[in-house]
Amino acid sequence: MAVKEPISEFLDFIYPNKAEVILGDTLQQLKKFEKEKFELVITSPPYNIGKEYETKTSIERYLQLQEEIIKELIRVTKSHGSICWQVGNYVEKGEIFPLDIYYYQIFKKLGLKLRNRIVWHFGHGLHAKNRFSGRYETILWFTKSDDYVFNLDDVRIPSKYPGKRHFKGDKKGQISGNPKGKNPSDIWDIVVKDWESGMWNIPNVKSNHPEKTLHPAQFPVELVERCILALTNEDDWVLDPFAGVGSTMIAALKNDRNSIGIEKEKDYVNTATNRIESLKEGSIKLRPINKPIHEPKPNDKIAKIPDEWSNLYKEA
Repeated sequence: MAVKEPISEFLDFIYPNKAEVILGDTLQQLKKFEKEKFELVITSPPYNIGKEYETKTSIERYLQLQEEIIKELIRVTKSHGSICWQVGNYVEKGEIFPLDIYYYQIFKKLGLKLRNRIVWHFGHGLHAKNRFSGRYETILWFTKSDDYVFNLDDVRIPSKYPGKRHFKGDKKGQISGNPKGKNPSDIWDIVVKDWESGMWNIPNVKSNHPEKTLHPAQFPVELVERCILALTNEDDWVLDPFAGVGSTMIAALKNDRNSIGIEKEKDYVNTATNRIESLKEGSIKLRPINKPIHEPKPNDKIAKIPDEWSNLYKEA
């Protein structure tokens, strides 16, 4: 009778790469890493600044602390590596503070080069009353040098007109596109039906999202995956200095990369560790990277005008 391999060894065979979440202060933990360890740093830094940061000066103090962390991140990033910094807007008393603008100045001052300002669009969120509802955040993709990893073929999307041909010049009559698809552009939509628009319309993690955990501002795994596929190679190291519940580690492990996350909240570290184990066991719930966003059918109850509003529409 054949002896079965232990389940842990079997799971390690499926996911041989390393994924670790460290409990601790980001700045202190970063100082422990050797220089140029990571090919990619990707994160969404905390920007719900709180009541103690209600004036312009306090926001400057917040950014000053972030600059100290960014200096360390640059130190541990490889010379041909990348940093992806995903942020939204900080809102105080109805006024918008676009954090990517503030962060750009920091990264530029420290010698990095912005390759793309990527717009991540999502369809759901809090509804504003005195301004338009926010439905996007941005990812600033920086590199340390002009020699950097960029695997475009790994993230190409279906072409809208694959049969299009050059109509003039030396290539007249030849197919103008790429058989592997087109460049997804800097407005991201990885949903098949919307790929033609070139937008990255990735659902944010809300109550009905399969990846929802206790974290209030959770990173969708599929958002991280495109960055990892494009900006790293297999077995490279990926770092998330504000790891939350481990979405970056899961995206890295799924795609044969090594990863480390740093998180100061013990509950988040425990959740991240459990999610990583669930991935290895095949029990984790993830939204497939190419799954179309659900659109209600015209006859669905939720898509119909409620009876209470019918008179208003008749009057209009």
